[in-house]
Amino acid sequence: MEKGDEKELLKQYHELAELAGSLAHEIKNPLSVIHMNADLLGEELAEFNWPGRRRAESKVEMIRQQCQRMENLLRDFLRFSRVRDLEMTPGDLNEQIERVLALYQAQAEKSGIEVICYLDPDLPSVMLHSDSLQASLINLVKNAFEAMETGGQLVVRTYTTPRGIALDLIDNGCGMDDGTAIHMFEPFYSTKNGGSGLGLPTARKIIEAHGGRISVQSELGRGTKFAIEFPTPARLR
Repeated sequence: MEKGDEKELLKQYHELAELAGSLAHEIKNPLSVIHMNADLLGEELAEFNWPGRRRAESKVEMIRQQCQRMENLLRDFLRFSRVRDLEMTPGDLNEQIERVLALYQAQAEKSGIEVICYLDPDLPSVMLHSDSLQASLINLVKNAFEAMETGGQLVVRTYTTPRGIALDLIDNGCGMDDGTAIHMFEPFYSTKNGGSGLGLPTARKIIEAHGGRISVQSELGRGTKFAIEFPTPARLR
């Protein structure tokens, strides 16, 4: 492909992404109105006793649930479409993952999940965007926790590599087959009931926006390993 053709395709991609984001915003507003009025209608139905009340309330509840599902999908899509050029500053990867794990401490205790950390104290700094990177890590930790419904162990480790620094997240949960692992970073692909299928693709997009890469290894019934590697700029080594 010629260089000019690549630039034109990239331009078309950005235009399409911009259009999709604008369309999502336009859908979000009337959807919120529908959801709010469904709530109000449900409250009014509850005030009267009439033969068809339960059927009507059931239908209103179905509308509410589908509105909530669409709102969640739009939220995830907008987050996915906004990941572009990020303003990076030097930061500590250990600090980023520690903040995310702190958010899940209560859930880990409640769910019987043991979190074991092996964080390299001499880890070099990397260029990062704190908010987006934490959002990416939250998606990965959330995925690991959901794979360990009856409890388990999550091992988190950071270390240096010849090209930069790395982060491994290893759980001993339900794992997945090869077919699922191959598609898990594809937008809108999900094996979870009601899932948007944008959590892991967004995580991957954020990591790649940092110049990093992510890979996954999994075995059904044994667990999953996410491996992330970030480049370390020469001036920060």
